[in-house]
Amino acid sequence: MTSPSSPLPAMAAAAARPAGLVATLTAWRVPLTILALCLLPWLLPSKALAVNVLIYGLLAVGYNLLFGYTGLLSFGHAAFFGAGAYATGIAIGQFGLPWFVAMALGVAIGGALAVVIGLLSIRTRGIYFSMVTLALSQLVYYAALQASSWTGGENGLRGFTVAKISLFGVTVDFLNPVAKYYVLMIFAAVALWLVSRILNSPFGAAIEAIRENETRARACGYDVERTKLLSFTLSGLICALAGTMSALHLAIVPLDTLHYHTSGMIVMMTLLGGAGSFFGPFVGALAFLLMEDVISLWTSHWQIVVGSVFILFVLFLPKGIWGTALAWRAGR
Repeated sequence: MTSPSSPLPAMAAAAARPAGLVATLTAWRVPLTILALCLLPWLLPSKALAVNVLIYGLLAVGYNLLFGYTGLLSFGHAAFFGAGAYATGIAIGQFGLPWFVAMALGVAIGGALAVVIGLLSIRTRGIYFSMVTLALSQLVYYAALQASSWTGGENGLRGFTVAKISLFGVTVDFLNPVAKYYVLMIFAAVALWLVSRILNSPFGAAIEAIRENETRARACGYDVERTKLLSFTLSGLICALAGTMSALHLAIVPLDTLHYHTSGMIVMMTLLGGAGSFFGPFVGALAFLLMEDVISLWTSHWQIVVGSVFILFVLFLPKGIWGTALAWRAGR
């Protein structure tokens, strides 16, 4: 029996506190993330930057579901982001559909595209999977480039604007950046809740088992191909939702939305924040966009600086900003 003066109970309690903090952050990750997002517009230099962090953070969340939790490195997620954005813009600008119907259509088309690309790509593994997703994504890019009567070609899709929206019977001025941010945050909050439910489900355990050891997961009876396809599709749906939000925010859809540069940016944001962590994608999006916003004021070659920072993170902080912070708290 340990004596009352023994330091062991105190040491054990002190050792348990960081793990308890990490467990608390995990248990309350959705409300805490939403709270942080609610405060974001008032902490950043501009409301437009806050909207971009919200959109690209959600885009990285969708990508993180496939890369961080399933272990599949895709270089083609710009296809789903762009498909959602283009479908929303075309539905509003050329067919005059209501904004919420256009968003639903954009998510559906992005999800359908994810199913097609997923079926073609999950047959491969490793770098071959990455290259197949990149190639198929570039096919989507060139299809949008050629269909200029629908997409605007090199000039991008223009000519649609959502000035006012009706939300739960309340008319909101969508040209007001603060109102726009909080309207879009509703959709981001629903997506975050959905991702959290997925990760807490048996399916969430299955994709993490595939990430750790695909061969062992298959030996344990998991349908690996079907699970990877479902994860790929869910990831594409969330990225398409981010694309619909981007279309409503900018009222244009640049062709670069579908370019492989956008796919690379998604990978960088996810790794900077911390792949495999829930809040990490938003931290990565914030870090990337802040560096772009600040460094571009000094030099037009801001990509060199951001790329150098990214290389340093890959070498010395592979878990990213948020992932390293969680690991440090849990391992003290």
